[in-house]
Amino acid sequence: MYTFDRALVLGPGGHVGTAWMAGLAYGLHRDGVDLGEADLTVGTSSGAIVGALLATGQDPGRLATSDRPAAHRLKADPARTGAVFAVLGDRSLEPGEARRRVGRLALDSTDPRADEALIAGRAALIGADAWPERRLLITAVDATTGEPVVWDRDSGVPLVHAVAASSAFPGAAPPVAIDGRRYMDGALRAGPNADLAAGARTLVVVEPMAHLFPREPLDQQLAAVGADAVVTIGPDPASVRAFGSDPGDLAAWVPAYQAGLRQAGDIDAQLRSMWKAAADAD
Repeated sequence: MYTFDRALVLGPGGHVGTAWMAGLAYGLHRDGVDLGEADLTVGTSSGAIVGALLATGQDPGRLATSDRPAAHRLKADPARTGAVFAVLGDRSLEPGEARRRVGRLALDSTDPRADEALIAGRAALIGADAWPERRLLITAVDATTGEPVVWDRDSGVPLVHAVAASSAFPGAAPPVAIDGRRYMDGALRAGPNADLAAGARTLVVVEPMAHLFPREPLDQQLAAVGADAVVTIGPDPASVRAFGSDPGDLAAWVPAYQAGLRQAGDIDAQLRSMWKAAADAD
């Protein structure tokens, strides 16, 4: 049933999640676990940023600080974000309808200048503009139809545009125009989208917002994958404190990165043996 050995799933998490995952990845690499070697990387929202960075061979340590002004020129709209979460929290709505309603909220704030700023910002963060040879999947949602999409290097969508769309959560970033349609955050499909790692023998899931949401949906996704070995990594209590209360708070970027770096030291031994065993099985 297995078609490849190692898969890495990186979930959503705002600015603090991006910084924390970068610190975690840098710390693990320093200790001998290179997550960029995954046969498949699934990136969603913040995970799309870090996933693209890793899969293209960039150094996650380049995100140790938030000193790239082009990466953070967007002004958040907390009221719109609150309206989005109100829709997502309405259990009377089937998922497709909820996504369409969220899409209408997103499309109500389209501004070409904001679109351009988002794309430029994501380019500054990931440091690459071409899809990698290693398999990378980037998720997003059509803001008009509510239909999820999954892009890879054969989709004809530029990497930076795919990452920008995947990380365009309404209220925090505008939907991204691609081939005449607009796309928004891939987390609206299914959180970390771990089900897209089907076929992996070994699976590592990094979920920055694990402490905020129920575990059951992720467990269902993991069951669908059916990997032999699974490790899920969420922020420990010290990392949660470093995040603060606002995932979009740039002031928490450096503390979140440092928290990920520290937490890597607590989990590297567990991951090293599993990651190496999976590589040896190639």
